[in-house]
Parts: sequence; structure tokens; C-alpha cells
Amino acid sequence: MSGTKEEDRKGSSEWREFFWNPRTHEFMGRTASSWGLILLFYLVFYLFLAGMFILTMYIMLLTLDDYNPTWQDRLATPGMMIRPKGEQLEISFSPSSTETWDGLVQNLNTFLSPYNDSYQVQTNDECPSDQYFIQEDSGEVRNNPKRSCQFNRTMLADCSGMSDRFYGYNQGQPCILIKLNRVIGMLPGRDGQSPYVKCGAKREDSDKMGELAYFPPNGTFNLMYYPYYGKKAQVNYTQPLVAVKFLNASVNTDINVECKINSNTLAEGSERDKFAGRVSFKLRINAK
Repeated sequence: MSGTKEEDRKGSSEWREFFWNPRTHEFMGRTASSWGLILLFYLVFYLFLAGMFILTMYIMLLTLDDYNPTWQDRLATPGMMIRPKGEQLEISFSPSSTETWDGLVQNLNTFLSPYNDSYQVQTNDECPSDQYFIQEDSGEVRNNPKRSCQFNRTMLADCSGMSDRFYGYNQGQPCILIKLNRVIGMLPGRDGQSPYVKCGAKREDSDKMGELAYFPPNGTFNLMYYPYYGKKAQVNYTQPLVAVKFLNASVNTDINVECKINSNTLAEGSERDKFAGRVSFKLRINAK
């Protein structure tokens, strides 16, 4: 027993001396000068790494342009999206039940508020149609901020929410808005031919969709809204829209709709990307 106690005391003493040795004035095996040197080394080392990182970031930022991306890794055809936003691109409502479509109408009102004619007249230009609105820089002198062309809400006619504040949802003739994603510098047509949207039902639903109406006429994205120069250079840019109104779609059934962009410069979307130049959604109008 006495041997065991002595060994415990010896082990405890060794641990105490490891943390602080009063004879050599060492803390955890090092003197104060030794700790000072090693801390100084790591301080200098990490300051050097931080300096290298800051220098690298600074040099990289010098190569970037505030207005134009250095690299644009994008699809050959921009994506398309619809408004109002339904769950998983499904729009389902009942004309006789206000609560089923009131949220959809509010979504459209919010989305279209920047397109009000009064705001567009104040902030944007009235441009000649069917030609690009090109605003070149003069060498290194920036032509910024760049101007934008008006896209007035009234151009959507029956789907503007002006003449029909319910966008046809209360009558079972819903309006769907379509937009192309913004791509800096994209020229989506040539020879004065603007790209246009065409919607159709999937093969199994071809007899359910009925007649469609497009606004603006022919469902075009006029060339005057291109090219887009970026959010910072073209602060008031309002991207063009196409509205599709379903005039007599079948009720109490799912209708699988696909809308595509047609252009003489943009490549047809790939099957691997379902949103490149097209958008698919499901429409269901419930009736009692």
C-alpha cells in the first residue's frame, strides 16, 4: 500500500512539474522566452498567409469589371419562367371560389407594379420597335447609366389587370405571364425578327387546351428590349413579358402546357434542361 501511495505522489508531482517547474521556471515544458519565440513565429506566419490572401484577392478584383462579367458560363438559350408562381409550376383554381385564385391575382399585381404606365413614362424611353437599342461605350468612357425602353402594362391588354382586375380567373379564362431570364449582351433575333412565344398542350392533352390569346400580339419579345447591359449599368431596365390567356380550356382536368421561345438566333433548348428556352406547367380549372 505504501508503495502505491508513493507512486501516486510521484506521478502527481511529475504532472505538476510539467505544468509549472519552479526550479527551471518552465511552463508546460517551455521557458517564457521559448514560448515567446514560438508565438512570434506563428504570429508572423499567419500574418504572412493573411497578407498573401489579401494581395491575391486585390489583384483578382482589379481584373473584374463592375458592369460586365469577365466570364459568362451560360446556356446557349436562356431559361423561361411563368407568373403567377404556383406550387411546383401547377396552377389550380376554381372560378366560383375566390380564395382559390385571390393569391394568384395578388401575385400578378405585385409582379406587374413596376410596369405601370405612369412609372414607365417617367423612367424609360419610348423606343422604335423591331430594332436593337444598342448603347455603345466611347472607348474607355462608360456610357452609363444606360437607358431602357418602356414596357407599359397596358401592352398586356386583357392580361394587364387594368380592364380586368382579376386577370380572367373569376371567369375561368386565366392569364399566365411568361418571361425570359436576363442575359447580358444577348441578341435574340436578326433581320428585324423578334423572338416569339408559342404555347401548346402535351400530346395527351391536345384536345383540352382550347384557344389561346397572346399579348403583345403574336407573343413577341420585341428586339428593342435588347441587349441587356446588366443591373448596375441599366438600372431602370424592365424585361419584356408575354401574356397568354386561356379562352376556353377544359375544366375538371389536368392540362399539361408547354411554352417555347422561337427565334432565328437562339438554339432550341436541350432535353437535359427543361427550362432552356421553354417552360412546362400544369393548369387545372375546377368547376362545380
